[in-house]
Amino acid sequence: MPRRGRVPKRDIPPDSIYGSVLLQKFINKLMIKGKKNLSENIVYGAFEEIKKITKKDPLEVFEKAIANITPQLEVKARRVGGATYQVPVEVPKMRGQSLAIQWIRQVCRDKKGKSMVENLSAELIDASNGAGLAMKLKEDVHKTADANKAFAHFRW
Repeated sequence: MPRRGRVPKRDIPPDSIYGSVLLQKFINKLMIKGKKNLSENIVYGAFEEIKKITKKDPLEVFEKAIANITPQLEVKARRVGGATYQVPVEVPKMRGQSLAIQWIRQVCRDKKGKSMVENLSAELIDASNGAGLAMKLKEDVHKTADANKAFAHFRW
C-alpha cells in the first residue's frame, strides 16, 4: 500500500476472441505462474463444451454465471471495545465480481477426476442455472451476513 494517494486502477484490455473485459479478468485470475496461453486454452475449451452442451452463446452463459454468483453482502470483522464483531456490509460491484471469479476458480481446482476444461464448463453451466458449489459459497456468505445483521449498526 502506498504512503500517499490512491493507486489508480489499471485498464484491462478485452480478450481477443469475444472482446469481453470480464472474460479477460477471468483468464488472468485462472493463470498460474504466468502461463496465460494455458489458461486461455482452458477457458476457450470450456466455452466450446458449453456451446456443445447448451446450444447457447457461451459468453452469455459465462456472464449470467458471474451475475448469479456475485454476492450482495459479506461480513467484515470490526473491533469495537475489545470485542470483534462480524459486521455485514454491502459488496461493491468490482469486489463482487472478483469474489465470484475466485469462487469459480476455487471450486474447479478442488474437483478431482476430470480435466479443468470439463470442471469449468460444468461449473459455469450450473452457476448460470443457479446451482453448483460456487453458488453454495455465495449462499453461505449471505447466510452469515443475515445471521449477523444485529451488528449492522457497527458499520462505519
